[in-house]
Amino acid sequence: MPRKKPFSVKQKKKQLQDKRERKRGLQDGLRSSSNSRSGSRERREEQTDTSDGESVTHHIRRLNQQPSQGLGPRGYDPNRYRLHFERDSREEVERRKRAAREQVLQPVSAELLELDIREVYQPGSVLDFPRRPPWSYEMSKEQLMSQEERSFQEYLGKIHGAYTSEKLSYFEHNLETWRQLWRVLEMSDIVLLITDIRHPVVNFPPALYEYVTGELGLALVLVLNKVDLAPPALVVAWKHYFHQHYPQLHIVLFTSFPRDPRTPQDPSSVLKKSRRRGRGWTRALGPEQLLRACEAITAGKVDLSSWREKIARDVAGATWGNGSGEEEEEEDGPAVLVEQQTDSAMEPTGPARERYKDGVATIGCVGFPNVGKSSLINGLVGRKVVSVSRTPGHTRYFQTYFLTPSVKLCDCPGLIFPSLLPRQLQVLAGIYPIAQIQEPYTAVGYLASRIPVQALLHLRHPEAEDPSAEHPWCAWDICEAWAEKRGYKTAKAARNDVYRAANSLLRLALDGRLSLCFHPPGYNEQKGTWESHPETMELVVLQGRVGPAGDEEEEEEEELSSSCEEEERRTGMRMRRGRG
Repeated sequence: MPRKKPFSVKQKKKQLQDKRERKRGLQDGLRSSSNSRSGSRERREEQTDTSDGESVTHHIRRLNQQPSQGLGPRGYDPNRYRLHFERDSREEVERRKRAAREQVLQPVSAELLELDIREVYQPGSVLDFPRRPPWSYEMSKEQLMSQEERSFQEYLGKIHGAYTSEKLSYFEHNLETWRQLWRVLEMSDIVLLITDIRHPVVNFPPALYEYVTGELGLALVLVLNKVDLAPPALVVAWKHYFHQHYPQLHIVLFTSFPRDPRTPQDPSSVLKKSRRRGRGWTRALGPEQLLRACEAITAGKVDLSSWREKIARDVAGATWGNGSGEEEEEEDGPAVLVEQQTDSAMEPTGPARERYKDGVATIGCVGFPNVGKSSLINGLVGRKVVSVSRTPGHTRYFQTYFLTPSVKLCDCPGLIFPSLLPRQLQVLAGIYPIAQIQEPYTAVGYLASRIPVQALLHLRHPEAEDPSAEHPWCAWDICEAWAEKRGYKTAKAARNDVYRAANSLLRLALDGRLSLCFHPPGYNEQKGTWESHPETMELVVLQGRVGPAGDEEEEEEEELSSSCEEEERRTGMRMRRGRG
């Protein structure tokens, strides 16, 4: 009997991979090439799967890969609306890693926290957004798709021809996601642009303002969201800044989780996460302001009395019910959620469509990722109807929801417009998925040079023998100190896991527990004026009135790595399912 041929673990793994490929029904050419090393190398060059679930093709990184077993019955591809960003070169990543180790952090002055929108977007330049080219019903679907693709490639060429990759921010390179924006703008009667109050100029592209108010002739409502994360004086200063520079705006202050700003904040609460019980969504601050803005815009053309009645019911219910809140989350409401997954290219709707058709006002919600678009819809409805996530790109196609019979909300996927922002600031703003960052250390350094992270987290320098002695800090030192404090260790060598620590710090900043707020130009010189402004006092009183006084709110120290571990675990599961 001949001796059995040795069969290694590597060969067994290869055999299982080939078996899975055959089950998935890949093309014969690809399947045949999978039996050779050259075929595997070609596939790796064409599409590289990394530990964070992303694929790299040419100079574009495709993020948030979802498992796919082929197209569904309607031809739906779960990866159709993935985030597409420009790829950082390997040399650039290594350069930033060295800088994180060597560059000593110096606190920046308060004046450097002032952001001018003209420096971010340079109005009038090529930092625009792609417009839908003219089309007609006589065009075939293939002709329209081809025309849009050519127009989009020209748009990208102009931007990359005018600016180098080092100057440009991350911005969306996926045409399918921009098509979702086109569809939402075409079907909307009123457009809500949601921004994060901590850095609203980051989320306010002037090109979109000019297009909506000029070419489309629609009303644009600027929603300054998450006002509970910024001082009331700063909120009022930003409101007046936008009123001064963009007079056609209707500005609304909003937060889904209001708190009383007069309550003293414990610095140690950075390590604690509040878990609110009760009718949390019904306590949102801002639905009444938004209703008044829409009433002024519609000017009686739409009956919004049902919306006002709904707000009154929500306020009464929030005042009356303060139980565990579990039954409220599951209560049945009269509204119906409709998820739109159709191809928007050939929809019979254009900019010249009838306004307020059938007596219904359609309100489109647009904005960057992680500004709280879905949370705003939940706050308006009074209960959770749209899933929310800190992961950019979570909303992959626009969704419509009837708030009342005469008011329809439309949630658009988050879109990143081109700008000249530092990419570290984009990471802190939640525009780039934290779990998929190749080099998070410089973003931590950007944060630590603007707020005292070491003092807030009570970090001890990793090389300090005497805790009272002063030592220079770099971004790497902060990550290593945080890893030591939280016990983050690598699996094999049990070294401090600085990458995991950096991700944890970035999530603290994204959640607002390490809050970095930027200021409008001239804010520091007039800070006293803004703090004593009448609108500031009104906002303080309003937040205290609708805050969590009637809810049960408990604080518990949270394992800060849980969100990171969960994200990495889900990413790994997606990769394994996708390969299987």
